[in-house]
Amino acid sequence: MENPSALIVIDVQSGLFDGGDIPYKGNELLKTINELIEKARISHTPIIFIQHNGEEEDSSLYPNTDGWQIHPALGNREEDVYVQKSHPDSFQDTSLQKELESRGIRKLIVAGLQTEYCIDTTCRRAYSLGYEVILIENGHSTYDSENLSAELIIAHHNQVLSSWFVTLEDANEIAFPA
Repeated sequence: MENPSALIVIDVQSGLFDGGDIPYKGNELLKTINELIEKARISHTPIIFIQHNGEEEDSSLYPNTDGWQIHPALGNREEDVYVQKSHPDSFQDTSLQKELESRGIRKLIVAGLQTEYCIDTTCRRAYSLGYEVILIENGHSTYDSENLSAELIIAHHNQVLSSWFVTLEDANEIAFPA
């Protein structure tokens, strides 16, 4: 029998799309994640939205501001699970593990932002906690850094994470259990 699964959508919040800088292929990312959400809904797979809490009042992700909200292009619903975090690790000082355990979930399908921070850290931690982790290779993004383009950061993390911590799958190929 296949492990019970959950779709984990990390930090796809309005504030990360506001201002002059949007994530690499940001509109495609929103479309891809929406398609994953619809597949998850059809199969009754739980959807867990992770929201980062910015610490400073001028942060674009400061709690309960417009920027902190799940991006309006996503089809989130009241009955979905919402977990707030203050660290790159979605498990650190959050209710995520308790939410997963209460549902018997052992397989995480991960998408969202930012590749080199919250996606990387959460995938590694989930692996260390014994979860099967599927990273959607075209379902996470970031911004250009001073040293690397976002495209290279994503490619690098897909390679590194898939060598040990995750199984990579294309969003178009992912099949949620029926």
